[in-house]
Amino acid sequence: MVSGEVFTAIDIGTAKIKTVIATFTEEKKLRVLGVGIAKSNGIRKGNIIDMDEFKKNIDDSLSEAERMTGEQVSAIYLSLSGTNIEVVTNNGIISVPHGEVSNDDVNRVLDMSQNGVDLMNKVVLKVIPESFTLDMESGVKNPVGMSAKKLEVRSHIFCISSNILSNIKKGIYDVGVDILDIYPNVLAAPEAVLSKRQKELGVVCIDIGASTTDVAVYEEGSLIFASVIPIGGEHVTSDIALGARVSIDTAEKLKIEYGSVGFCKDEKAKDDEIDLAKISKNETTTISRKYLSEIIRARYSEIFYYVNNELKKIGKDGMLPEGAVISGGGAKARDMNDLAKEVLRLPSMIGTPEDSDFISGTSIGDPMFAGIIGTLLLSQKYGVSRSGFKMNLSFGGFFGSIKNALKKIMP
Repeated sequence: MVSGEVFTAIDIGTAKIKTVIATFTEEKKLRVLGVGIAKSNGIRKGNIIDMDEFKKNIDDSLSEAERMTGEQVSAIYLSLSGTNIEVVTNNGIISVPHGEVSNDDVNRVLDMSQNGVDLMNKVVLKVIPESFTLDMESGVKNPVGMSAKKLEVRSHIFCISSNILSNIKKGIYDVGVDILDIYPNVLAAPEAVLSKRQKELGVVCIDIGASTTDVAVYEEGSLIFASVIPIGGEHVTSDIALGARVSIDTAEKLKIEYGSVGFCKDEKAKDDEIDLAKISKNETTTISRKYLSEIIRARYSEIFYYVNNELKKIGKDGMLPEGAVISGGGAKARDMNDLAKEVLRLPSMIGTPEDSDFISGTSIGDPMFAGIIGTLLLSQKYGVSRSGFKMNLSFGGFFGSIKNALKKIMP
C-alpha cells in the first residue's frame, strides 16, 4: 500500500449499491474522499434481474462518488452479499518434502482443502484458514519456517454461483471499470467493526442486510465459523406492509421513521397512533406504535433465533465473552441491542466503522457501511494495487487466495 494512493470499493446489495473512494494516510488510517449511493433496482437477493438497470445503478453510484472527489475510477474492489454466497468448512493435509514448511506448502494444503467440496457451477471467492496442524502440534497460526513432516489445515471456503458472478462482472466491466478483487460481505463487515481484542476473546459479527443476515464467529484471532441466513430487513418491510395493509414504500418509511423492536413493552405507548396520511397521500388510516413494534420485533426475533441456532452448531450459543456486534442497515432499528441480548443471551452492541479519518459531511460511520469499509480495509492489507502487485500478504489472520500472491486476485 502506497500512502496517498486512491482506492475504490463498490458494495452490491439488494437494497442499495454503495461506492466509496478513499485513501490511506501515513498512519494507515482510512480517509474517505467520496461516497455514492444508488437504489439497487436491477438485482434481487444477489441475482441480476435486469442487466440494463443493474448497470445504470452501478454507474449512478460510481458517478456520484467520482463527482465528490473529481477522481476518475478505473478499477475497484467488490463486496458481494446475497443468498448465493455459500460457506463450506473442510480439511486438507499434505506431506512436507523438505522438512520445513514453505509458502508453497501452504499454497498446496489450501488447494488440497478444496478437494471433496462440491464446486459444480461454483467459483471459489476466498479460502480462509482457521488454523494449521504440524504433525501432532495443532492450533498453529503461521506455519511457515516451522519443521514438520505433515501439514494440515482447517479452512473455510467461500463460493458463489459461477453464472451469477459472471453476470455481475459483465455488468461492472460494461460500466468501464476493472475488478481488482472480490470479498464476500460476511468477511468484509467484521473487518470494519471488530477489534483485534474482540476476535481474540470470542465474538460474533451479525450483519443484517436487506435480503440476508451474515454471521461470522471469531475466536483466538481466527474465523471459526461463517454462514449466510436468507432473512433480512426487506422481510421486516414485507411484514409491515402485510400487517398494516400498506404499500412496500409506506412500510419502509414506517420501519425507518417509527420502527422499534422494544417499543411494544412501553405501557404508556399503547394508545399512541401513527397517522399514515403524513407518510403517504394514498393512506387515510392509522396504526398503533405498539402494533408496529410487535410486527418488527417478531421478525428480528426470528433472525436472532436463527443466529443462535448457528452458534449452537459450534457450541458457542451464550458462550462468546465479547458477545454480538450488529452491523448492516438492519442494525439501526431502535432497541436492537436489548432484543439481541434477550434472544442470544450475549452482550450486544451496534458496530460502526469508526477507526477511520472521514471527511466532514459524510455519514460513512453508519452500520450499513460496514461491508464496504471492511472491503477497503482488506484491500489495504491483502489486496492488489492499481499497478497489479500484491501488497502486505501475511499469515495469521485473513488469507486471500495465497496461490495468486504474485498476480491479480481474480476468481
